[in-house]
Amino acid sequence: MDTVKEGKTTAIVAYLTIIGALIAITMNMEPKNDFARFHIRQAFGLHLMFHGFALFSSVWFNEYALYGLYLCYFMLWIYGFLGALSDKKQMVPAIGAYFQKWFTFIS
Repeated sequence: MDTVKEGKTTAIVAYLTIIGALIAITMNMEPKNDFARFHIRQAFGLHLMFHGFALFSSVWFNEYALYGLYLCYFMLWIYGFLGALSDKKQMVPAIGAYFQKWFTFIS
């Protein structure tokens, strides 16, 4: 439980924009915290997914696709953020397991 308390601030910072995720990565360099690492990977993946889809949809503009993107991102962000606030390692639905596999360079 101590590792959760030690990494909670870093985990919360990770969800505050993609810059926050990059700051959280550097915050978790030394000492490394497993709880923070888990949430950094989740948040970093969410932010990258959002920016990637936003860039894609800006080229092929569709207003309803953007509404869906924002709604999906916001719901997954809230789910992950509340998990960090409540000291839980809960993966965001559907894609959280992929984020844990893809972003192993975040340690």
